[in-house]
Amino acid sequence: MSDTAYLALLLDAPLQSWGFASRFQRRTTGLHPTKSAIIGLVCAAMGLAKGSDEEGAMLPELTKLKMRSIAIPRDVEGPTSPLPVLRLEDYHTVLDTRRASGKMNEDAVVTHRQYLLDARFGVILAGSRFVLERVAAALEDPVWGVWFGRKSCIPAESIHRGLFDTELLAQRRLIRERSIEEFTAVTEVDNFAEGTDSISDQPVSFGDGSSSGPDKRQFAVRRIAMRPGIRQS
Repeated sequence: MSDTAYLALLLDAPLQSWGFASRFQRRTTGLHPTKSAIIGLVCAAMGLAKGSDEEGAMLPELTKLKMRSIAIPRDVEGPTSPLPVLRLEDYHTVLDTRRASGKMNEDAVVTHRQYLLDARFGVILAGSRFVLERVAAALEDPVWGVWFGRKSCIPAESIHRGLFDTELLAQRRLIRERSIEEFTAVTEVDNFAEGTDSISDQPVSFGDGSSSGPDKRQFAVRRIAMRPGIRQS
């Protein structure tokens, strides 16, 4: 048995939000899951507290995993098949927030937050079998709640779809017998020339647990390649 394995995950929910460039009152979402969000979801399932020694030991092993995400259309009957993915921008009002100076805001703070509607993704994590076996077990029986970017984005069905010996088997579990070329996929690459974009979503630290602000979190740049799928007539 090889030391390398492939873990298939299904991300299906009415709402998803994958932020990677959010600042202050505007919280955007990308069109594909970010690695930082997936690793954060895994850490929650494993019960790793932010800033803990356990997280510090496990996080480097999790970030070594290679990630591929696949946009899986949600097929419906009728002229709108497949169902289009929409991006919704909502706004939230929060009272009694604290400024960086320590003073309380007198007025409500309004934040604009984006969500994906009707999105569905397959994710394949590749790497150490030992690490992925622990991840799979945690997703089967999570210590803490898991969600897709925000607490309001609750999974509609089981995330864990199996641990496999090859990427092809993991891929078939997610998209059945269809060709990967039919789908838009984002793949992590090692060679800069092979990539099509760079994104700062490789988690280095999720903070010390006292704050979730951007000044407490650290991310490295990850090189990715996006391969658009073939549009079916």
